[in-house]
Amino acid sequence: MMQLVDTKGPAWHELPADAVLSRLRTRLSGLSDEEAAERLASYGPNELQAAGRASPWAILLEQFQNVLIVILLVAVALSAFLGHGMEAVAIGVIVLFAALLGFLQEYRAERAVHALRQMAAPLATVLRNGRETSIPARQLVPGDVILLTAGNRVPADGRILEAVNLQAEEAALTGESVAVEKQTSPIGDAQAALGDRTNLVYAGTAVAYGRGRAVVIATGMETEFGKIASMLQGVETGKTPLQINLDKVGRSLAKAGLVVVVLVIALGIWRGQPPIEMLIFGIALGVAVAPEALPAVVTISLAIGVQRMVKRNALMRRLPAVETLGSTSVICSDKTGTLTKDEMTVRRIAVAGAVLDVSGAGYEPVGHFELDGDRVETSPSLVRLLTAATLVSDSHVERAGQDGPWQVKGDPTEGAIIVAAAKAGLDKEQLDAEHPRIHEIPFASETKRMTTIHAGPAGSLVCSKGAPEVILASCTRQVTPDGDVLLDEASRARYLGLAQQFAGQALRVLAVADKPGAELSDGKEGMTFLGLVGMIDPPRPEAKAAIETCDSAGIKVAMITGDHPVTAQEVARELGVLKRGRVVTGAELEAMSDADLERAVAEIDVYARVSPAHKLRVVTAFQKNGHIVAMTGDGVNDAPALKKADIGIAMGITGTDVSREAAAMTLIDDNFASIVAAVEEGRLIFDNIKKYLMYLLSSNIGEILLMVGASLAGLPLPLTAVQILCINLATDGLPALALAVDPPEPGLMRRRPRSRDSGIFTRSVVTLMMIGGVWSAIVNLGLFAWELQSGRSLEHAMTMTFVSLVLIQFFKSYNFRSDRVSVLRQPFKNRWLNRAIIGEVLLLGLIVYVPMLQKPFATYGLSLTDWCIVVAAAFTICPILEMAKWCERRGLIGASDCVLR
Repeated sequence: MMQLVDTKGPAWHELPADAVLSRLRTRLSGLSDEEAAERLASYGPNELQAAGRASPWAILLEQFQNVLIVILLVAVALSAFLGHGMEAVAIGVIVLFAALLGFLQEYRAERAVHALRQMAAPLATVLRNGRETSIPARQLVPGDVILLTAGNRVPADGRILEAVNLQAEEAALTGESVAVEKQTSPIGDAQAALGDRTNLVYAGTAVAYGRGRAVVIATGMETEFGKIASMLQGVETGKTPLQINLDKVGRSLAKAGLVVVVLVIALGIWRGQPPIEMLIFGIALGVAVAPEALPAVVTISLAIGVQRMVKRNALMRRLPAVETLGSTSVICSDKTGTLTKDEMTVRRIAVAGAVLDVSGAGYEPVGHFELDGDRVETSPSLVRLLTAATLVSDSHVERAGQDGPWQVKGDPTEGAIIVAAAKAGLDKEQLDAEHPRIHEIPFASETKRMTTIHAGPAGSLVCSKGAPEVILASCTRQVTPDGDVLLDEASRARYLGLAQQFAGQALRVLAVADKPGAELSDGKEGMTFLGLVGMIDPPRPEAKAAIETCDSAGIKVAMITGDHPVTAQEVARELGVLKRGRVVTGAELEAMSDADLERAVAEIDVYARVSPAHKLRVVTAFQKNGHIVAMTGDGVNDAPALKKADIGIAMGITGTDVSREAAAMTLIDDNFASIVAAVEEGRLIFDNIKKYLMYLLSSNIGEILLMVGASLAGLPLPLTAVQILCINLATDGLPALALAVDPPEPGLMRRRPRSRDSGIFTRSVVTLMMIGGVWSAIVNLGLFAWELQSGRSLEHAMTMTFVSLVLIQFFKSYNFRSDRVSVLRQPFKNRWLNRAIIGEVLLLGLIVYVPMLQKPFATYGLSLTDWCIVVAAAFTICPILEMAKWCERRGLIGASDCVLR
């Protein structure tokens, strides 16, 4: 591809405007149509190129790559090949159901780049052939000169050539909470962060104020947005702990099952039994090994968990990620819009010798004023300051609908002033009506002030707001509780000191002055100093409590933001994120090697002035240290890290489409506190998954040992393949689903997070499963042999064994509601389990006594004596499991180590 632009040399922000034009081989009047066409052919259209998106068929095929699903598909094929149509259909339906449910949940998982493309500006105002014209933004090329006006979305990355009060809203890209003032001078720091390159504008951001011109330096995938899209395409999403554990289960069962099946078939053939009969026996045994209901139960229980989480304002997009929440050990949180409200708020006011604190957060005009912690009424001096500050503001605040959120129309800083005035009982519209504006001198980066002149009942009024040093220089008098007095040097120095103190608290500081009864004036002299206003994007009130809950749950919260270090540090300290840790900037991160970052990451609480690539490095460093990482965020700049994290959490209201598509979870109410509820739900889901895995796998162990024991003892097959399917799919399925909605155990959020290496199958869990399975096999094999030795028919003995095995599973379901707590403590608290067992008992009665079901299920009508025998035999599982739990509670069975590695 021919290069028409010199891309070598210093960064664009380091060069003066004329050098940029020279390097781009363009001019102030822009390109000609011919030059633009040539460059368009060379560089391609100004749009983000989507990576190859997975087709629906590919997503559906991916659902069949689960090891357990593969085992079941093999069982389907073998059953169909040998003419066992009923078994083949039953297993096939279960497999198809689980796969379709997973497909429907993950169909929208690869749309992040598509959302990025939708953010591109559809039209751009450009100079072509020296004339101003509008063209589709996709036709922009490097070297084009574009015009920027308030309200427009920036169509490409550009170096600013002209800036008239130009400010850009870059929160979605850099995390900066306020509009960034733009200028034209070169910036000497080659490593300046994106937010500090104030002579550049970026594609996808918006012009908040003023106007300007810029020359395009990058289009399409070469823009900062494009680089994020490239990173997003390259980010690999790892498997969740649940998926890893279930794959281990599948592999272990496959290996064990293959060994057992081959051993039993070989033993039978060696004893002279027909090979075909032993092959059928082996298939039945293979069906017993594979927990057919497990994939369906896992998927359904996760879906149920998703519905519960929606009620707690957390929307999950990927089912397996639900469980990941419960094992989260680190939350990397963006600041703007996540921990803070993304709404500038006046926090402190210095007026008439006093420093007042202002309560309330955001644009809702609710709050009051405090002095030394005590609430105070509004003074005339405060009213005068807020009146002048409101009159010299162009923005206004309104409510979105009758019950909607409050929004600012215009500059967020001015919106904060107007809200503070409303807390003092002042109304912007009423003040404007009483003091109509007759002249104004707009804010400029050179003067650092804005001045307006108003008419009024008492004559004209000049109002100014701006940088404290500039406003103080124009003042000769100051307001005090006793009226206006001369502004002496001591007072001037005190106010400048207060301004620096406010800035040290991460407050954005403006000074306000007025001049009553003056003629037309530029406000540069003879003004009366009214005071200082300090504002900040405040922390969410509920975020601090949520972070305290995270601390008690053993979850580290780290703030990662593109905002200024001082602002980030102050917000982090107020929220409790910054304790004894460090604050690190993007430049410092850049100087660290990956190994250095991995060693230091545990000690760092706040990351400021970071880029999207830095966020990815931080998430990766935590993961390398064995942590399960959740990343929260709302901006485009968060998307790659959201996708890389074990669990990405996006904001539903203020979040961009890109962040929501990249994340596994979206907070519907943008409330950081909802994360705590989601983590609690995730821990509950993991606990319940453990319960029904213990239940299902213990049942399978009992079936395997029963079949193997009968074979080794030279007995007939104690269960038919259809009976095994009935137990695994129907009888076990409903109680397992009921365990998926079991109520939480006490102290759920006071536990430490599980490590990445630990899984469901701790020694105590495996011991409990094995004891339950072994005892089940002993009881049922003994019952089967006793029935045959008593002269009962094989059909009667098989029915007794079948019913006994089902009843043992029912008793197990209550015992496995906890691997530690006794079944006697609130045994019937799970009403869904009670209903499932009642339904299953009725189903069992139908299978045993209805003639049309007796033949396919090979059952025989039992007498009352038979029922007494099987119930007594089945109930013996309860004291056995209670004794195992008693040993576990006393530390005789370890619980900390993971058995499946």
